[in-house]
Amino acid sequence: MHVLNNVIKTIAFTAVYFVSHVTLAQVQLAGEITQGSLIVGKTLPGSKVFIDGKALPVSTLGDFAFGFGRDQTKPIALKVIEPNGDVESKTLKPTAREYNIQRVEGIAKKIMNPNPKAVARAKKDRAQVKQARAVSSELTAFSQGFIPPIQGTVTGVYGSQRYYNGVPKTPHYGLDYAGKTGDPVKAPADGKVTMWVPDMFYSGGTMIIDHGQGISSTFLHLSGSHVKVGDLVKQGQVVAKVGSTGRSTGPHLDWRINWHNVRLDPALALKITPLK
Repeated sequence: MHVLNNVIKTIAFTAVYFVSHVTLAQVQLAGEITQGSLIVGKTLPGSKVFIDGKALPVSTLGDFAFGFGRDQTKPIALKVIEPNGDVESKTLKPTAREYNIQRVEGIAKKIMNPNPKAVARAKKDRAQVKQARAVSSELTAFSQGFIPPIQGTVTGVYGSQRYYNGVPKTPHYGLDYAGKTGDPVKAPADGKVTMWVPDMFYSGGTMIIDHGQGISSTFLHLSGSHVKVGDLVKQGQVVAKVGSTGRSTGPHLDWRINWHNVRLDPALALKITPLK
């Protein structure tokens, strides 16, 4: 009977990864198995969860999370060991996506080669951001779903990329919303403010909110903040103001979601509903 139960669990795992919200024998997953997707899971309290042999944090209620990078093609091996010793496992292969690619020629060389001082400043900024995104707290706000931080027209999407004079530039990893300077920016989920810098070189006013277990939101080009580092915020709370700071061509909000250093698609995170 024990062997039969494990077989049934394996079949259940196999059948459900093409939908966004599933209930398995003892494990639930929400999120699309595709490049750039946040995956939120729930299992029995006291279970252990592993991704490619590496242990993930699991809350006292059985919540856990991970994600797929923009260009990830390598499958992920997910294993859950329940408190009674039963094991559920599955190899998750993300489906490939097509991204918006633009090619621009005739760009002046001086634009293609940034000032060394700018490069040094940007390096310092990246170190601050990396430190904030390295936080892995016991918060479980990620498991309660996300709301848009601003009610504006989407003007830029995750994964898009430009080639200047044939040279690929860094892909866009956020979701851009049109807005006016000073428009309110709301927390997409509960969390804790881990970074606020008003004047980063490229991203200008930049805020990061930790949602737990390495899942974080980043807001770029802000004109101001209503909160400070260390503040706990609630979903829907106004935390900042839209701006056009840093290297921005006009007022808008660039919202990003990360699982530590893995850049995820906020549009896919918005589709996730809480697991029970």
